[in-house]
This record gives sequence, structure tokens and C-alpha cells, in this order.
Amino acid sequence: MTMTPAPSPPAASPAPSPVPPKQRDPERTREDILRIATEEFATHGLSGARVDAIAARTHTTKRMIYYYFESKEGLYSAVLERAYGGIRGVEAHMDLAPLPPETALRRLVEFTFDYHESHPEFIRLVMIENIHHAEHVRDSAELRATNSPAIAVLSRLLARGHAEGVFKRQIDAVELHMLISSFCFYRMSNRWTFGALYNVNVADPRTRERQRRLIADAVVQLMMTAD
Repeated sequence: MTMTPAPSPPAASPAPSPVPPKQRDPERTREDILRIATEEFATHGLSGARVDAIAARTHTTKRMIYYYFESKEGLYSAVLERAYGGIRGVEAHMDLAPLPPETALRRLVEFTFDYHESHPEFIRLVMIENIHHAEHVRDSAELRATNSPAIAVLSRLLARGHAEGVFKRQIDAVELHMLISSFCFYRMSNRWTFGALYNVNVADPRTRERQRRLIADAVVQLMMTAD
């Protein structure tokens, strides 16, 4: 009896070619590194932050970070430039010209108040850099250039207010900028100690709105009062 041979198994399909990995977007990679590095430096400071931790969180390598920023200090300086660039970029592009001078000044104060409150990492980075006596800020031409437009915006606003007879007091734009920043910054930088000592919760909505109105009223009234 003739045996019928068993049918041959079907030929295996060829394995699919591996999909080549996507090319890294250099700008996106750089931005991811800066974003995570901002969190690390703001939390641990320049000395405590670890490049290895930043590399792990960004799914990249220490070597790649050094390729973009050369060193840990270079990365820290870039983080500072990005942090200052955030607030100064908005300030420089605020459309204040159509507003009456006193309204424009109030808007600028309120923006500064809101920005400091919503960017605690900026507060911490500035505090850390002051611990280092502004060593990295002083060495960064980009940071100096970034901060100049904000003073120019305030200077133009003050000049317009004086020309229209609205502002009576002569105050240097840099010093007025310091006055505005001092309240907004201190409120966030010292919120824990101030809150513990005086039982003040700056996060309470009613407290927040009262303090926001207080600093805006104080600055506007100051400028509208004669020396």
C-alpha cells in the first residue's frame, strides 16, 4: 500500500525588518533637558543636582547633556537663562501703549505678582543664584541682554506717564522695578517662614487678592503722588 506523503508545512513568512528608531529632534531634546534640569536645580540646588538623574529622567545620556551644554555649570547657566527669559519675554511684549499710564502700570504689577506666584521654580533658582553671589548671572551676556527690554518697557511707560501729567514722582525705572519685584518675590520666597510666624496663608484666595490689590495700589498711588 502506497503511503501518501504528508503535506509540507507552509514556508515561514520572513521576519519584518526592524523599524529604524526615530531621529531625535535636537531642539525638543534640548528643551526636555532644560525642563527637567530646571526641576532638579530648583529642588536640589547647583551642588545637589545630579546630571545622572537629569539624564535618567530625560531618557538620554550624560554624554548627550554635555554635548548640548558642555558641563553641569553650562547646563545650570542655560536653565537660568531660560527661567529669566520666561518672565522677561512676556514683559517685553506686553501691549501697554493703548492703556492709560496708571492702568498700564497696574497691569504690569499684576502680571509680575501672578508670574512669581505661578512659577515657584523661578523663585528658587533666583534664591540659589544669590547664594552663589550671582556668579553665573554675571558671566552670562545673554542674561543681561534678556533683562534689558523689561527696563526699557517700564522706562517708556514712566516717560509717557510723566508727559501726560499722570505720574508726579520721579523714580528711576530700575528702582521701581526693584520695588515691584521685592514684594512679589518676598511673598513667595518667604511664604513658609512668614506664614508660620504671622499665621498668614498666601495661598488663601482672599489673602491673595488682597495682597495683589495692595501692591498694585501702592505702586500706582506712589507714582501719582508728588515727591
